Amino acid sequence: MRKSLLALYSLSHLWVDLSCALLVFRTMADAPSFSLCLLLYNFCAFALQMPLGLLAGQWNRNGLVAASGCLLTALAFLLPQPVPTAVIAGMGNALFHLGGGMDVLNSSEQYAAALGVFVSPGALGLSIGAAWGRGGHPALWIAPAGLLALGAAIAWMYQRRPGPRNVPLDFSAPGGYGVLLPLFLVVVLRSYMGMNQSFPWKGEGSWAMLLALALVLGKTAGGFAMDALGPRQSSLWSLGAAGALYLFSVLPLSGILAVFLFNMTMPVTLWAAARAMPGAKGFTFGLLTFALFLGFLPSFLGWPSMLSGPWAYAAAALVSLALLWGPLGKGVARC
Repeated sequence: MRKSLLALYSLSHLWVDLSCALLVFRTMADAPSFSLCLLLYNFCAFALQMPLGLLAGQWNRNGLVAASGCLLTALAFLLPQPVPTAVIAGMGNALFHLGGGMDVLNSSEQYAAALGVFVSPGALGLSIGAAWGRGGHPALWIAPAGLLALGAAIAWMYQRRPGPRNVPLDFSAPGGYGVLLPLFLVVVLRSYMGMNQSFPWKGEGSWAMLLALALVLGKTAGGFAMDALGPRQSSLWSLGAAGALYLFSVLPLSGILAVFLFNMTMPVTLWAAARAMPGAKGFTFGLLTFALFLGFLPSFLGWPSMLSGPWAYAAAALVSLALLWGPLGKGVARC
């Protein structure tokens, strides 16, 4: 994939997620309907990607889908009521991720490095946007201004040189539909883990910042590791080492390295799902974001966490490895 376009998509990913977090925590956090807004935003941003992915795949204008996501997210800043704001922002977020994700998947083909670079800035954007939203600075207008500029840049670059087109819609799965279920469960578990894991040092200044960076850089490194070692071997080493390090996660450095390694499989699962059903990349991308939504729900509903302490975190890493081992060796092997 062209490095300039990948850089633009990655920067836009950071800014879209930053803008959504800023919007949620600056304009909705004090509203009586905040819980409803949070649920609707996450539903639209993640669960709706499955049906929207089918439509976007058929339209076959991935760059314009991503640009329209930036525009729709910017539009959300003009709405006066929190509930429609949450819905529009969530849909804009979904469209951007689908358009950018499908373009990256089409261009990178059997490799995952570009996918890791694209997906990783989102976590950093969420962290910055949430901090800005709670802190009251900078001015709110900076987010939609950036969205409009980035959306225009994506549309201009796409019109100059469109990327590879989507293949005709086809729900056949060369390795069988059973390949997708373990991938789905891994993403549910990763999402649940992200919502529930806690460390005694997590709120301590520089350690908290390093933890956020580990989340981001782990996803980036995962794509490069997969290209170098293959999907199975990279997952074996990253999740196996993460499981061991989680046992000592009461120590900051061990916990940070464990989070880094645990998140290395994110681009691998996205890559594998797209390979499992190559004729419906938008749908499979949305299928895994729906898994993210399901992993978010228990915490949102206030259910007691089933993960508590180093042993539980280590077990989650090893369960993830067991779930991935079959799909990464069947039907999605690199050509």
